[in-house]
Amino acid sequence: MPEILRHTLEDLAEAFALARRDAQFWQRFVDEAKAYSGRPTPVTPLANLSAQLGGAQLLLKREDLNHTGAHKINNVLGQGLLVQRMGKRRVIAETGAGQHGVATATMAARLGLQCRVYMGALDVERQRPNVFWMEQLGAEVVAVESGSASLKDAINECLRDWADSMDDTHYVMGTVCGPHPFPQMVAYFQQVVGQESRQQVQALIGRRPDRIYACVGGGSNATGMFVPFLDDPEVELVGVEAGGRGLASGAHAARIAGGHGRPGVAQGYRTLFLQDEEGQMLPTHSVSAGLDYIGVSPILAWLHEIGRVRFEAATDDEVIAALRRLMRSEGIIGALESLHAVAAAIRAAGDRPQSEVILINLSGRGDKDIFTIADALGDDQWRSFLARRGGAR
Repeated sequence: MPEILRHTLEDLAEAFALARRDAQFWQRFVDEAKAYSGRPTPVTPLANLSAQLGGAQLLLKREDLNHTGAHKINNVLGQGLLVQRMGKRRVIAETGAGQHGVATATMAARLGLQCRVYMGALDVERQRPNVFWMEQLGAEVVAVESGSASLKDAINECLRDWADSMDDTHYVMGTVCGPHPFPQMVAYFQQVVGQESRQQVQALIGRRPDRIYACVGGGSNATGMFVPFLDDPEVELVGVEAGGRGLASGAHAARIAGGHGRPGVAQGYRTLFLQDEEGQMLPTHSVSAGLDYIGVSPILAWLHEIGRVRFEAATDDEVIAALRRLMRSEGIIGALESLHAVAAAIRAAGDRPQSEVILINLSGRGDKDIFTIADALGDDQWRSFLARRGGAR
């Protein structure tokens, strides 16, 4: 990390530690999430899809029903309340799929904060609907052209901005990465997903689920879901990374699945990165804008190392097939990121007994992916429309 940010990070860690010890702060967060975001989100049994597969029973945690359409609102509401507590007036954020950017812009509008969002130029094009909404909410969206013009480059620009504006600005990190206290802080706010799920599944089936699937880019939705289940050894936790065009192709973003990640330090934290022998970061690929990141949460990397979380990957083709199946069988349109978890669960469910219960975290909805999905599905009418407007990407 830039040396100039050291004291800012220390101040943030102290402010967060004080907030965690304040029961009224957590209650305010819970109340705000309930009144503004629509928590708790439900758990939906996928009866039709489960019957088609003929194996384990599938349940879906519906983070797609949150205000702004994803789990990201949980974290930004918490950090926004912390910003008010610290007396700062401006927030900056990075975003890949755009959901964190929209959530941050929404929070800033509600709490009266200035907002700037950095987004890789490639992601700006393929997530145009989210860019539109960020701007309408009053945020300044900066397209980052450097590097691979993706999420890692947006994070780099955020850090540069923060180094120049730290006195009145808070960096709303969107995932469980970066320097302390960000991994701990984001996990703290996102744990509401797993806490609700424990209670809801218990009420629904009278016990814990046998297995839980969640997609993993940086890892915020997975960490939020997994952490409250860590002390339940009977529950298997499975993270699903972006397999892209296949793990053997080199065009993927699987840091742990397949053993492609190497230990390293970047952007203020140590974890497994997709890098070469000299430490240069490798290009990534995923049909989903939110999973094509070079690193993974140090929390999840450690949980994998100790054997508590298992990792798999789902390819672009498997994700598109899962999208079709979930839509046609259950009438639910998931985000491409979340559908990695759905794809992996579908792959496993048919071979499991009907007595087994699998919980999937649907971390977001697919509205934002309409152009990418239409292109992937080969819709000629959409392709004609996209050609007239200059392309989706």
